[in-house]
Amino acid sequence: MTLISATELAESSSYWAQGGLAAAIGEGDSAAAHLADTLAAGRGLVRTSAARVLTVEAPAAVDDLAALGVSFDLDESGRYALGLEGGHGMRRIVHAGGAATGRRIVRQLSAVAAEDDRIEVLEGRRVISLLINDGRCTGVVLDGGEILHAPATTLATGGAAALWSRTTNPSGATGGGLLLAYSAGAALADIEFLQFHPTAVVADGRSDGLLVTEAIRGEGAKLLGGDGERFVEELAPRDEVARAIFEELVRSGRTSVDLDMREVDLTLFPNVVEALRKAGIDPALRPVPVAPAAHYMMGGIATDLQARSSVPGLLAVGESSCTGLHGANRLASNSLSECFVFGARAARAALDEPALLPADLEASTPAGSGSPPALTAASREALWRYAGLRREGDGLRMLESDPHPIVRLIGAAALKREESRGGHWRSDFPRTDPELDNRHVTLVTDQESIFQRWA
Repeated sequence: MTLISATELAESSSYWAQGGLAAAIGEGDSAAAHLADTLAAGRGLVRTSAARVLTVEAPAAVDDLAALGVSFDLDESGRYALGLEGGHGMRRIVHAGGAATGRRIVRQLSAVAAEDDRIEVLEGRRVISLLINDGRCTGVVLDGGEILHAPATTLATGGAAALWSRTTNPSGATGGGLLLAYSAGAALADIEFLQFHPTAVVADGRSDGLLVTEAIRGEGAKLLGGDGERFVEELAPRDEVARAIFEELVRSGRTSVDLDMREVDLTLFPNVVEALRKAGIDPALRPVPVAPAAHYMMGGIATDLQARSSVPGLLAVGESSCTGLHGANRLASNSLSECFVFGARAARAALDEPALLPADLEASTPAGSGSPPALTAASREALWRYAGLRREGDGLRMLESDPHPIVRLIGAAALKREESRGGHWRSDFPRTDPELDNRHVTLVTDQESIFQRWA
């Protein structure tokens, strides 16, 4: 097995994940209750079969990570210490180091991979194209022209939230894996749905967009408007909280609302507190100025429940994929659980792919033309302006002529969905259309976008 990473393994987007893994392991909890919360948050677009897989298999994924050496937070009785986040009916979020869950998991798994003789790790290398033969993926082309053949290729390249000008994501999260797959003929789905995290710091310079984990609201932090009063239920699903903040900003004319953490036990979140103080904000003394920022893409490369894309031999997991689990609005902390539940399923499916024949190697050709155009500040500002928290048709049509291909695809998908649902809020179609329940906007190379129903 060869593991290819454009950066060091420990620099992935998951490294920065402050949330934990959602899993029904607490007393009185159940997979059925977790499933119900996931369906409610997803606003009528969750693929129930995918959500059932996640909610049933997540507890075992947590135990597998612990067996691999990940040190999760425990309570005084030695059981997992469970946090509460928006949209969950009870405490079911497993954390490591408070809000340092992603950091601990990625560091430990990177070390495990580096020490495994069966895994060749190529860091600092980039895939520029997928190899295709007769509609099947047969490997990749790396920067520099090196070719690697494989009976199964799995993309775990993260999402595209850094395409928006205000974001919580590292700069590399610009949908590169989506474009690789799309250029090879794989279908994309639900890419009009972008989750805006409600509480990203508003500040000058590099501190702008700093994420303040939802778990802090789970421990009692309050959101206050310009009049110093609460204006939203802090632990409602994220789309609801983000829209409420947006409307409060419009009403008040301010650029931020206040996240009051002064009654929270800040020792539970040392890395968040340290980052805020480095930004010149002491959350023990005054509220933190926050506003929504682009955070997580619910859509991606359309896959089945074994992580297989519409192109044989090509699989996708994590934020680069779209199983339909998240629907129109991701339930907090389902995404890390998704990585490990569907990552395991992808590994098993990859082992079942038929071996390549000599003729497959000789006839394989690169799909696409290599690296996409450079992402410009103008494209990022256009996405934030026209495909931000509030959208309308004229603005979305502006995106269809943008120089960047992923920006154009997002614009096309958002235009196709003439309703408001979850992370997709259109002022010209303000209501949710029940006829579009469980209908996913799907895009395939050189074809018109279509709605599909998923089992």
